Amino acid sequence: MISLPVTRRLVVIQRVLVRHGLDDYVRATHLYRPLRFLFYLSPWTWFARSQGTTRGERLRLALEELGPIFIKFGQALSTRRDLLPRDIADELAKLQDRVPPFSGAAARAQVERALGKPVTELFGSFDEAPLAAASIAQVHAATLADGREVVVKVLRPGMREAIGRDLEVLHALAGLAARYWPESKRLRPAEVVAEYEKTVLDELDLMREAGNASQLRRNFAGSPMLHVPEVHWDLCRRDVMVIERIRGVPISEIGRLRELGTDIRKLAENGVTIFFTQVFRHNFFHADMHPGNIFVDVSDPANPKYVAVDFGIVGALEPRDQYYLAANFLAFFDRDWRRIAELHLESGWIPPHARLSELTAAVRTVCEPIFNKPLGEISFGMVLLRLFEVARRFEMPVQPQLILLQKTLLNIEGLGRQLYPELDLMKTARPVLREWMSRRVGPEAFAEGLREHWPDLAESLKMLPVVLQRAVRRAYEDDFRLRTESSSVDALRRELAEAQRRRNALLAGAALFLGGVLWLALLAQPEWLGWALAAGGGSWMLSCLR
Repeated sequence: MISLPVTRRLVVIQRVLVRHGLDDYVRATHLYRPLRFLFYLSPWTWFARSQGTTRGERLRLALEELGPIFIKFGQALSTRRDLLPRDIADELAKLQDRVPPFSGAAARAQVERALGKPVTELFGSFDEAPLAAASIAQVHAATLADGREVVVKVLRPGMREAIGRDLEVLHALAGLAARYWPESKRLRPAEVVAEYEKTVLDELDLMREAGNASQLRRNFAGSPMLHVPEVHWDLCRRDVMVIERIRGVPISEIGRLRELGTDIRKLAENGVTIFFTQVFRHNFFHADMHPGNIFVDVSDPANPKYVAVDFGIVGALEPRDQYYLAANFLAFFDRDWRRIAELHLESGWIPPHARLSELTAAVRTVCEPIFNKPLGEISFGMVLLRLFEVARRFEMPVQPQLILLQKTLLNIEGLGRQLYPELDLMKTARPVLREWMSRRVGPEAFAEGLREHWPDLAESLKMLPVVLQRAVRRAYEDDFRLRTESSSVDALRRELAEAQRRRNALLAGAALFLGGVLWLALLAQPEWLGWALAAGGGSWMLSCLR
């Protein structure tokens, strides 16, 4: 049952869409079916219309009026110029940094309330006119007492209440989908909304965003490709964040970047490298990389450097999903369709009753025609869309933990293609993925894991002699009790001798294994000797236990 507040919000959404001449969307939205009578009875359907504007402008104005969740939806869409008409993409791009601001006086009051002091005591200067306004917050230029330039990010007043209301609407729509939409079992709308709720609520906590910025700054310390501004922690609170002010050209101003002599190809390729580095090497990625959040430092046009802002949304993957995702990408690059099918089954993304041969054929049907295009025209977005079509046939449920990554990948691809239409994502991404895979499954990865878990392993190894002694004694006593019931004294002696021999061999194997482990842990040279001792000792112990 839909609550009264949710019903009111649905009516508001319907009214806004109709008022801006977007009633076709209302009629096409099947989730509104239980409330469709409201559309036909509403006076806005027949009288209240927005006149004299383009369809793209009407859509942008409607999203702005509906609030932050809808604005973010438009921001994500704006980067997909390969999927949208140009007029709509141009209008939605204005949502990146041209959201109407709230008053500077309200921002000042919010800062003073959060930090507990007058702005004149906190800063050398504070500009009430905002530098930029976004859907969740806006930023103001300021200087510290020592003259350093900073920006002050201030959460929009009433934002938590507005977000909470729209999240309730999304949950209600997910419930309607589960009830009326046959595809809901596979697409799992309730879980998708729950995952999005976590993301957007995290974005409302500016202390969390400050932590994200600091982590990303550490990850790319000294990098020639990405600069992350410094956080001033003593001036950060849940509703206010103060960070270093950056200078750069907005990534959307491609014409200006060309005028300044920027190496556009290198810039586009670096963007892809940064994304895959964040996802696989660091497992911590900026997940809101739309053009309004990215600037370019062109002090050295031949080596342009990205400057990122707005760290409210970040993502990370479980190691298992990381591995399967990287392996899927590499198999796609190598046109190994059977490997993609195997990975989908191994990961659990496809139900186990699916036949490997049928899944392989389906993947081949989707992916093979894509490689007939020039490499620069291959769209990961189109690959994902086509694979989703295949997934429906094999009952693949939506993976909520991958949605944020998919959205970020689509943003990166859209941005890269805007900069450099001939961008070859495979050429750029393949070296990063291959290096990550070799480090994950090779000897270095094993040694790193051994060093990481060495304290726990050392404690366990201390107990190994006691455990082995008890095991041998138990085996000896069992053998003794068994053989004393036998009338053959010679057989008993042979068994005792064999038990003694096995015990000595087991202890010798354990000593070799422990010596090899210590050799590797201490990084002694040559390294191969440690591996040989550990492998030989382990094999010896296994042979004794058979």
